[in-house]
Amino acid sequence: RAGNSLNFFIHSGNQMLSTGLKKLDCILSGGLPYGAITDIFGSNGTGKTQLLFQLSLNAIKKNHQVLYVDTSGSFRPERIIGLYKDDNITDILEKITILRVTNTHEQTRSLQTIAESNFDLILVDNITDLFSYEYQSSEQIFEKNQLFTQYMYSLSLHAITKKIPAVITNMVRQLDYGEVENMHTAIDPFTHIKIHLSRGTPNFSGEVLWLEKRFRFSYKICPTGLADAAEYI
Repeated sequence: RAGNSLNFFIHSGNQMLSTGLKKLDCILSGGLPYGAITDIFGSNGTGKTQLLFQLSLNAIKKNHQVLYVDTSGSFRPERIIGLYKDDNITDILEKITILRVTNTHEQTRSLQTIAESNFDLILVDNITDLFSYEYQSSEQIFEKNQLFTQYMYSLSLHAITKKIPAVITNMVRQLDYGEVENMHTAIDPFTHIKIHLSRGTPNFSGEVLWLEKRFRFSYKICPTGLADAAEYI
């Protein structure tokens, strides 16, 4: 699934969206491909939302319009402004449409906004949070998975048919053998690139699952955003 489609994106000359991390861009042959879904997952404090902010800014520098679907109230306009360093870009926040959704009904309805608009980048921060909160009992597992799978299918269909990048972030659960992405069995069939962010010493570490291979990179979180760790600069 992912390998063949991404191989097509790279060799067909499609645009790429820089992540702002040189090592990660190198792994991805230039950045995130258009027309694909990238899944960024990890524990709290590993920079998932921060990476979405960087992707927003890099898209705006291309004069793109960004849709940011915020399920947990994590979007901070002052953080976007703090990362902004280009005097040639005016009205930066006007290029980002924020959809603050507070329940799964609003989250699924956001697909209509995507379908009816011409956004150049779709970001969904904490994609499973509301589904996990609203469907907690064992009796609701089937319904939750069914609704969420339909949501993922529609999101991926929009990204592919409109040839735009879609990026989601997701939580993890800590098990005895390590971190496991929340609802990964419903997410994996629809994602082309998976990026696992985790804490390390002294730097953070990332693992990219792409083209049926695994690649690793190190990064740090600083006031200017996510940056390459010293050994990769």
